[in-house]
Amino acid sequence: MATEYGQGYGHGLGLPEHGLPEHGDERRHRLPAGLRAPFEARSWREFGYVLLSLPISIVLFVYAITMVSLGAGLLVTFLGVPVLAAALAGCRAFGALERARARALLDLEVADPEPLRMRRHGFMAWIGAVLKSGTSWRTLLYAVLHFPWAVFSFVVALNVWACGWALLTYPLWFWVFPVWAGQDGLQLYGDETHSIYLDNPFEIAVTALVGLLFTLATPWIVRALTTVDRVLVHGLLGPTRLATRVVELESDRGVVVDTAAADLRRIERDLHDGAQARLVALAMELGLAKEKLTEDPQAAARMVDEAHGEVKTALQELRDLARGIHPAVLTDRGLDAALSAVASRCTVPVEVEVDLEERPVPAIEGIAYFTVSELLQNISKHSRATWAAVDVWRVENRLMLQVVDNGVGGADVSGGSGLAGLAERLDAVDGILVVDSPVGGPTRITAELPWRTV
Repeated sequence: MATEYGQGYGHGLGLPEHGLPEHGDERRHRLPAGLRAPFEARSWREFGYVLLSLPISIVLFVYAITMVSLGAGLLVTFLGVPVLAAALAGCRAFGALERARARALLDLEVADPEPLRMRRHGFMAWIGAVLKSGTSWRTLLYAVLHFPWAVFSFVVALNVWACGWALLTYPLWFWVFPVWAGQDGLQLYGDETHSIYLDNPFEIAVTALVGLLFTLATPWIVRALTTVDRVLVHGLLGPTRLATRVVELESDRGVVVDTAAADLRRIERDLHDGAQARLVALAMELGLAKEKLTEDPQAAARMVDEAHGEVKTALQELRDLARGIHPAVLTDRGLDAALSAVASRCTVPVEVEVDLEERPVPAIEGIAYFTVSELLQNISKHSRATWAAVDVWRVENRLMLQVVDNGVGGADVSGGSGLAGLAERLDAVDGILVVDSPVGGPTRITAELPWRTV
């Protein structure tokens, strides 16, 4: 399992081929964030989200309260149960709409919650699944809680936005007051004795400046309002933490099963193509030697000598295969000795330092061994390094591995490479693989595994 060094580095970071930002990006970010925020598409999408929230929340709130009240009132009869189930099913449909709206306007990626789990088919089974689903009740809670918040955020956002742009553009339309309203300008204060109008150049300029401040602050106010929407959508309309963890465990289990099946196929292929083929050839040579034993003893002795060489080769292949499954030195002496043995077979000098006061469980120890073994194979095949180092230590309840080399760099965990497969294996046991490999080197790969003791 190996990955090509020196490929895909710039692509993996989303940079151009030469590794520098494009000129369009440079021009786009010359203005500070506070000045360009009112004109960014993100600000307008968030403002549109707030404006749409009010009518949608009104419909959702009215539907939820009406249907749930009707269903609760009819619970004395059989009709109340299906009406209540229909209310919850409608809320689930609105929840899907809200997730899509948040995905489109807020760039909030929320996974779909767990589907209905029906043990049987039929209308009654569907009603039971809807009523038992926690997702249904969470969407109902969202419908109730989101309505007052939508009213508040709509009023605040619309008034701040309208006030900001109206005051900012006041120098362009203040003439409306003397021409059509019969007053000098926008009235700031007035009573029975006197009035204050914004009509001279200084007051008009100050008004525009205040409008500018409001305009610059509006995107951040709207962003703060939509942060609450993000929390509501993510917390009430997305999958629960338990459901997410179940999905992760199911995915990890699939990775483990696939990895185990691939290892079994590799062992079977190595046995069939290596040791088994040599043993078959050995049996044939010994059979021929037996036939020639009386007729030509010298030829028979020569054939037996060749068979003896084949036996040695087959035994070496079996030892290598057994070492690839689980080396005896790892079981007997632990990671320090096992990694030193692996480092001695690497094509570049490798410094090994293992700082562990006790040994982890065999499963974690084996994963750590094979992780370092894979990384050292990558160094031998692709890095063109002249030096490498392996460090192993423990930090609280985590086992840390770090492999460093001074090769050409450019290692990339994306694109289905060997590092990607290694990352999947580590992820199956709640591990992490971090690759730091700029083009030109050096390469620093850190693996983190959970620490478990016997």
